[in-house]
Amino acid sequence: MSRHDSAVAVELTELTRAYGSARALDGLTLHIEPGELVVLLGPSGCGKTTALRILAGLDEATSGTVSVGGVDLGRVPANKRDMGMVFQAYSLFPHLTVLDNVAFGLKMRGKTKRDRLARASDMLDLVGLTAHTGKYAAELSGGQQQRVALARALAIQPRVLLLDEPLSALDAKVRTQLREQIRRVQLEVGTTTLFVTHDQEEALAVADRVGVMRQGRLEQLAAPADLYANPATPFVAEFVGLNNKVPARVSGGRAHLLGAAVPVLAGSVASGDGLAMVRPETVTLTADAAGTATVSAVSFLGAISRVNVVLADGSVINAQMASPAARRFAAGDPVTVGLEPGGVLVVPR
Repeated sequence: MSRHDSAVAVELTELTRAYGSARALDGLTLHIEPGELVVLLGPSGCGKTTALRILAGLDEATSGTVSVGGVDLGRVPANKRDMGMVFQAYSLFPHLTVLDNVAFGLKMRGKTKRDRLARASDMLDLVGLTAHTGKYAAELSGGQQQRVALARALAIQPRVLLLDEPLSALDAKVRTQLREQIRRVQLEVGTTTLFVTHDQEEALAVADRVGVMRQGRLEQLAAPADLYANPATPFVAEFVGLNNKVPARVSGGRAHLLGAAVPVLAGSVASGDGLAMVRPETVTLTADAAGTATVSAVSFLGAISRVNVVLADGSVINAQMASPAARRFAAGDPVTVGLEPGGVLVVPR
């Protein structure tokens, strides 16, 4: 991926943040390459927003360091850190037009009216809102308001762009459209970006790398495809959607389950019995009158469907497949369950 020459690296080193006896961050270390978009992903309370706020200068670390472009920001106030911020709440000025909202940060920086309006117009063109420059926030949809907030954050040409749950207040269709636009704009502008979300689909869709956080620590940091295919811990496996736990026996570096033998991923039990974390889309179903498993339900989810199957031992497994393939199955059908080749994480029972 091409990176812009002006992009800077971000370094968070051994960050801790304590609130009394509770630790929001517990030794977080994270390096973001110049021009890279890193997403911090995790449940509420895992520390991801605290990390973003410390980087922004809106909160102070108990210990550890923050540097941008090789410069320690420990004593630099928030308004001197040169960062653009977009939050869940759009925070637009209701009395200003869209154009003036986007130009506001430039006005605070002493830019001439001509320069700030030209820059604001360019940013609104970048986010596809040129036709709305004279409108006010109340005349815009939620998605449009968030695009204005993004344009405003980028107008000041920040060294770092910070996005804190920017899409969570929007409906599903708008979220999908806007995340794609955020990624397109970020690639075009080339700003080093930290994006915080609890939505794994969102994280995997926009990131160069995803960092999964738990209890103030980084459990795994990897490219989306690698994170999904090779989760390093049971928590990561659960959080990125590996939600079938199937009894398995490990021997010779392979897991034996569902009539198949597949490689085990790093972090698995070395040998003996365990539970394999199996992605629903890797489960195969074959209509079989002699099959020992039974379909219990078929759920249509649009382009894909989920098929619930009861195994011979009474346990339930979910298979996910394209909806045309799922139409072959109905509740009560006997099936044989298999597994596509690929690694699985096997955890202790």
